[in-house]
Amino acid sequence: MPPNELRKDYLLNRWVVIATERARRPTDLAKNRTQNIQTTPCPLCVGNENMTPPAVLLYLKEVDKIKPTQDPSVGERPKNWLIRTIPNLYPAFTPPKQAGYVEQIFSSKKHGDAIGHHEVIVESPNHDETPANAKLTQFELVINAYVSRYRVLSTKPYVKYVSIFRNFGMEAGASLSHVHSQIIAMPLIPATIQEEQVAVKTHRKVRGTCIYCDIIEQERNGPRHIFENEAFLVFTPYASINPLEFWILPKKHAANIENLTRTETKAFAAALKISLNALKSVVNDPPYNYGIHQSIRDNSYHWHLEVYPKLTTWAGFEKSTGVYINTVTPETAAESLRKAINSTA
Repeated sequence: MPPNELRKDYLLNRWVVIATERARRPTDLAKNRTQNIQTTPCPLCVGNENMTPPAVLLYLKEVDKIKPTQDPSVGERPKNWLIRTIPNLYPAFTPPKQAGYVEQIFSSKKHGDAIGHHEVIVESPNHDETPANAKLTQFELVINAYVSRYRVLSTKPYVKYVSIFRNFGMEAGASLSHVHSQIIAMPLIPATIQEEQVAVKTHRKVRGTCIYCDIIEQERNGPRHIFENEAFLVFTPYASINPLEFWILPKKHAANIENLTRTETKAFAAALKISLNALKSVVNDPPYNYGIHQSIRDNSYHWHLEVYPKLTTWAGFEKSTGVYINTVTPETAAESLRKAINSTA
């Protein structure tokens, strides 16, 4: 058996121990999962629209088309929706309360008001629908909602970053079992994204190329390759900190999702659905988080989505050092996910 291996992230100053001496098969991490049973009325279900704030974006199902709109300010709210985007009832960031407030953000060097937006995208009218069993056309609507809200929120003068993410399962932080994503628009660029942007600029200065474009070329024919279509590559990153972690990178260089074409949206939805189906097959539908990394203004950046299965618990070593131990090699994870995809092809 080869010795444990110390690997560094492609961009971040972050290290992971690939623990080959205590390596585990991906299927060893599969558990019998109990669903989060809703014991109170679900505020995200059809018929309970008045339990939430008015939707800022609705996709309504009509006879021969899907109509984007909003909830009316007064009166009955539509129930024939496919996607519903609402302000979060317990937001981490809230819009400014008055005109001209933008200049007051971070007026103190030590603190500033949490100005921004926090929204929930209800991904389906069906309470028990999951990304793994949703129709591809429904998944495409989810991506369309991401893009639509990104376009609106990224233009706010006080917004410097738009985070789009999903918590799936109670262990991953989902407080409601009805499938949903979240969007947080904030007045700062998160430290991880800043560090990635610096690494992108450094690589371009030294090599003259985009590091993410180079990663695509490196990984598309290697042992960590999982799946690809005409527009996206799915792979396990070289220094994965989570067992079965995988990334989805667009082959076309772009800083964010704002200008996704219809064809690219379909390809993105397909890549994500196929990969999440494989994850479900290998480790019995585990809890996970995913997040889109992107930039509003830095065109040298290359947007992508990272998926973090919640299969282990970080303990004292990881939390106190920032060095992680992964007991499933990225190469083994990729092989298992590839086989799951090929078995259903």
